[in-house]
Amino acid sequence: MMQRTGQQQDAQYHRVTLDNGVRVVSEYIPSLRSVSLGIWIDVGSRDELRGEEGISHFIEHMFFKGTARRSADTISREIDQMGGELNAFTSRETTAFYLNVLDNDLIKAILLLIDLFQHSTFAARELEKEKQVILEEMRMIQDDPEDYVHDLHASNVLKRHPLGRPIIGSENAIKQLQRSDLLNYRMRHYHPEKIVISVAGKFDQRILINTLSKTFGRLQASASPSNGRSRPTITPGVVVRKKRLAQTHLCLGVKGLPRDHQNRYALGLLNSMLGGSVSSRLFREIREKRGLVYSIYSCLSTFEDVGMLTIYAATQSTEVPRVLKLIMKELQKFHAGILETNELRRAKCHIKSTIILGLESTSSRMTKLAKDEMYSRRYIPLQEIMAAIDRVKASEIKRLSHELIDKQFQTVTALGPLSRHTLQEIL
Repeated sequence: MMQRTGQQQDAQYHRVTLDNGVRVVSEYIPSLRSVSLGIWIDVGSRDELRGEEGISHFIEHMFFKGTARRSADTISREIDQMGGELNAFTSRETTAFYLNVLDNDLIKAILLLIDLFQHSTFAARELEKEKQVILEEMRMIQDDPEDYVHDLHASNVLKRHPLGRPIIGSENAIKQLQRSDLLNYRMRHYHPEKIVISVAGKFDQRILINTLSKTFGRLQASASPSNGRSRPTITPGVVVRKKRLAQTHLCLGVKGLPRDHQNRYALGLLNSMLGGSVSSRLFREIREKRGLVYSIYSCLSTFEDVGMLTIYAATQSTEVPRVLKLIMKELQKFHAGILETNELRRAKCHIKSTIILGLESTSSRMTKLAKDEMYSRRYIPLQEIMAAIDRVKASEIKRLSHELIDKQFQTVTALGPLSRHTLQEIL
């Protein structure tokens, strides 16, 4: 029926591969009364062909619109009766369906989820209604300047590559979608060997695996899994999208690292020191000392084969030159290898505490288990992560800063009442 391929000595973590290739990773936490389960598929918006923009996200919505046995209303009532949560999300490289319920409702919740996953009808009438929902969601994003400028920035950095497209897709592509497109896309990408089921919380391991074997273990692959991802190129440039807003929203980006790069922990620490915390340089210098912004931070985008380090800030348009110059000044300090006393120690404490606090919920633990399996094909113990962070030396941060923070890879995107000429003068 299944093959056990890994187990921790304390018997809390299990890894099982069902006969059809679906991988199940789980962590038993006996002190809880809740459990989180996620179905993770190795497909996202970067896997869409031209004309399919937004189909990964659209199909995720359609799974909840009714099956042969359950209407959308019935699905909602069943999960509400359990007092649980049933939801999904799409990223650029993955799609996930997840639930959080009490331990004694897990089997009922699994049966509900497998019905959605295997028997959603994608009814034509529901499809047309959901097109309007997606288009409204698209307009909502465009009305949120912080979200919108990040989408514009990804497009600016990655140009025509699928990773540079908004996950939600394009209006024209959404309007043109047909039921057959969804069915073909599911057939092309939703294969057992691309699926990871992740479970964390209180559950009976034997009953869990038996239930999953009888449900998800019956999924059949109808064709060879699609694996046509191309590697993108980071492109420098300046893009300004003029819009009547009270502020100008900025993204300034440089190169990052791919997801599993050996220097990923050093980059995480660099990001924390630059703009990833309230004691970071950007927050202190630009918000706390000068009061030029309310929101400013840096963040990392990491993918299978590329990464980006992005700084976001919002300020009144007259202050854009000053804010940009201050951001670049801090970047130049990193490029020159200038680290403050105890700065690295603070960043290590911050990141380690953030990771530990983040794993206090079953949904966070479920997410970590799934990502470990999908990205590394193994469980990564917390102690290993902590030790890797502790091993990072200042010299590694300096070397990485010099390599990544380079003006030839610098990209700036602005949204608001600002001219492109103003940006070019500063840069």
